[in-house]
Amino acid sequence: MVKLKITDNARQNGEEGWSLERCCEFPLEEQSREQTIRDLSLISGKRLKDVVAENPNLLVFPPTLGAHQDGVENLHICSYSKAYNRVYTGNLMGFVGVNDTQMSITSRFAKGDEDFFLHYMLIKVFCPNIFDLKHETSKDAAFDFLLYLFPHYFNEAMKQGLFKMYRNFERNDSKINGTIDIPRHIRNNIPFKGTIAYRTREFSFDNPITQLIRHTIEFLKTSPIGRSFLVGKDTQDNIRLIVDNTSSYCYSDRRKVIASNHKELRHPYFTKYTVLQKLCISILRHEELKYGSNKDKIHGILFDGAWLWEEYLNTLLKPLGIYHAENKTGKNPIYLFEGNKYVRYPDFFLTNTIIIDAKYKHLGHTDIARDDIHQIISYLHVLDANGAYLAHPIDGNHNSCVKTIGTLNGMRGEIGLIELNIPQNINSMDEFCKEIVAEENGIINELSYLMPR
Repeated sequence: MVKLKITDNARQNGEEGWSLERCCEFPLEEQSREQTIRDLSLISGKRLKDVVAENPNLLVFPPTLGAHQDGVENLHICSYSKAYNRVYTGNLMGFVGVNDTQMSITSRFAKGDEDFFLHYMLIKVFCPNIFDLKHETSKDAAFDFLLYLFPHYFNEAMKQGLFKMYRNFERNDSKINGTIDIPRHIRNNIPFKGTIAYRTREFSFDNPITQLIRHTIEFLKTSPIGRSFLVGKDTQDNIRLIVDNTSSYCYSDRRKVIASNHKELRHPYFTKYTVLQKLCISILRHEELKYGSNKDKIHGILFDGAWLWEEYLNTLLKPLGIYHAENKTGKNPIYLFEGNKYVRYPDFFLTNTIIIDAKYKHLGHTDIARDDIHQIISYLHVLDANGAYLAHPIDGNHNSCVKTIGTLNGMRGEIGLIELNIPQNINSMDEFCKEIVAEENGIINELSYLMPR
């Protein structure tokens, strides 16, 4: 097993890409090196949507690739240049396994073996209640990621109602309500006993999908870490609903239940169960995928850093009354022209007050890219705001701050940066949480002065 570890937006001292040797946990032998290069070639330079289409065991978040013209579907997991012996990455973070090669893509703010920042953003976005449990990251980061996601997508799916589907039942009673099963009737009811054997097809809440969810819940209950992700009133209420409606649950049926979910769910109403189904299968099959995947099949879990950074910022900005425009749901749009023409979705805004554009990519401390500055100036003008800012993470060499780069000529308005310092040289998740909360509070206090009184 060859383990590779690299950061997102792979750069070291300004140099693009990391050498293959630097990525490896241990020195590579020649045979292992050639196999690793071959494994990397299966994902190198390929569009994410193409890789996912051929590998259902690869989970990607956001889960709706290509549906919202956000470009995530065209991202590359990595690229490998054999000529320069370098591995390149973009905004994607997470874990990917191909044959005997496992690659971990951490955030570029990770130091040593721990990626506290990626864990923190996932917890903050998907399961904020976990902070009360003093949770520490485990040695298996990929499994941690699956646990972080389960409560959120479980509760989101249950908002659409308990999943139901048609099932075939064999009955043998006097209340006939279906097609008579003559061979079974002769076999079981001769001489006549007053009952009739028949088959019926009816809706049932006890079905392969709800059974899969039940098995996942029971699996998580078997470990202290797993149980810690099943807290919260909504989660507990939904668990009770699943348990009450899966009376046929049997621990020994787990493999059969997983097999019955081999086809991806496609339902016009229960749309959110599709992601939950894949998530449950990944949790139940994690060890199997990790150590015994099919040849040339790709598995793992990946997150778009830009999307995750934006969702994380929303947890900080929403309490200030700043709107989060969501192009994925069509919520909170703005229009460039009268008559609701030319819809746009600035990341965060408050009319007549502020525009904030989330940028996870590398960003200088004073310079803003040409396209980025043109975009926020357009939003500034349309919303008649006082200031427009790019919000990005920094690596600990500077203090968190909200700073102005300059005041625009013409219609005026400030252009600036919101820089969140990501704590470094941290020894535990608990320590990281305390330090980054202090950094967040500093940013929130500065932004609150810009809000309407």
